[in-house]
Amino acid sequence: MAAVVPPPGPGRELSNPPSDGISNLRFSNHSDYLLVSSWDKVTPLTAIYSLAVTIFTDSLASHFVLLLLLLIVSFYQTVRLYDASANSLRGEFMHGGAVLDCCFHDDSSGFSAGADNTVRRLVFNYGKEDILGRHDEPVRCIEYSYAAGQVITGSWDKTLKCWDPRGASGQEKTLVGTYQQPERVYSLSLVGNRLVVATAGRHVNVYDLRNMSQPEQRRESSLKYQTRCVRCYPNGTASVLKAVPIALLEFLSVKYTPAGAYVLCRMCCSDFELHLVVFSNNSSGYALSSVEGRVAMEFFDLSETSQAKKYAFKCHRKSEAGKDIVYPVNAIAFHPVYGTFATGGCDGFVNVWDGNNKKRLYQYSKYPSSIAALSFSRDGRLLAVASSYTFEDGDKPHEPDAIFVRSVNEIEVKPKPKVYPNPPA
Repeated sequence: MAAVVPPPGPGRELSNPPSDGISNLRFSNHSDYLLVSSWDKVTPLTAIYSLAVTIFTDSLASHFVLLLLLLIVSFYQTVRLYDASANSLRGEFMHGGAVLDCCFHDDSSGFSAGADNTVRRLVFNYGKEDILGRHDEPVRCIEYSYAAGQVITGSWDKTLKCWDPRGASGQEKTLVGTYQQPERVYSLSLVGNRLVVATAGRHVNVYDLRNMSQPEQRRESSLKYQTRCVRCYPNGTASVLKAVPIALLEFLSVKYTPAGAYVLCRMCCSDFELHLVVFSNNSSGYALSSVEGRVAMEFFDLSETSQAKKYAFKCHRKSEAGKDIVYPVNAIAFHPVYGTFATGGCDGFVNVWDGNNKKRLYQYSKYPSSIAALSFSRDGRLLAVASSYTFEDGDKPHEPDAIFVRSVNEIEVKPKPKVYPNPPA
């Protein structure tokens, strides 16, 4: 009987991690640089707890308590830049408030979203920063759109704002537009010219960045409980559709979807089978997670055929003494090559899923604490995992925060092909 191969370890632990409260991490689109935001170096632990309560409970009361604490407590939080391949800290920026999100512009600069209501531009090579603009309340999330050349921010002041970082410093010179949202913004995601905004109250707005006057679609989350994360399906991903017998070679060619997006088929010979790999330019939808251990797979196309494909599934749960224990799903990250995706929950596990075939591909060994954030590198070779307690069980002793960078094996993320029999003679 063959020995059971244990799951691989958590990966290489980065040196000099934030000491507490990792809010997000992101790989660069151009290198293995990793940008990390946190609310570490805060004076009383109760302030962190209040911030977590706001994020996890959707309570207006705790929201106002947090704002009061932000006014009376001294914060010195950080954005850190790492070279993940070299395991080195390349730079650190100290902010005057908890840093709730961050993103890259390019390898020389990035942006951060702060609980001090500011949107900041960070210049890595010179260690300089300036204020790009402000919201009226904490800025929860931030994205940079390469399609529009704009920084997009979502805030607890119930607004979405777009900024032009090419303008001179000062809100009046960089603000492109302000767009009212139905509730506090919790998560943003971009793909091409599409922007998805998830807010409190389970609202989801879908925008076309070329016309921001009103949402292209106004939706309600398919999940019953508070949204934690939304991520768009990536463009240009590859998936192994099937392994076909060599006799079917003549039927393989370049195809086109009804919507006009191209699908390029590449054939790779292996013994007597061909593996059909599809590279698709179709930005078709988004994945959305909740605090109640579920993920929903949604589609932008409102036709009856497309909407019939959407579904939701349970994850990050366990049974104990006959009871189902449910954990929030904090993070979603799509693999840039295969289009499969990883989820991270407060159970400390990272799972990899094949959304097309509705299957779990892999589960990594349990991490020391809650999974606060996930990010794949630009080529999908690396996965960064933030193991950071998110205070889902209140203020209690917990494992130190850590960032793990693991090398991704193809077997962990590549969809398993379907095998079709030879046609009858």
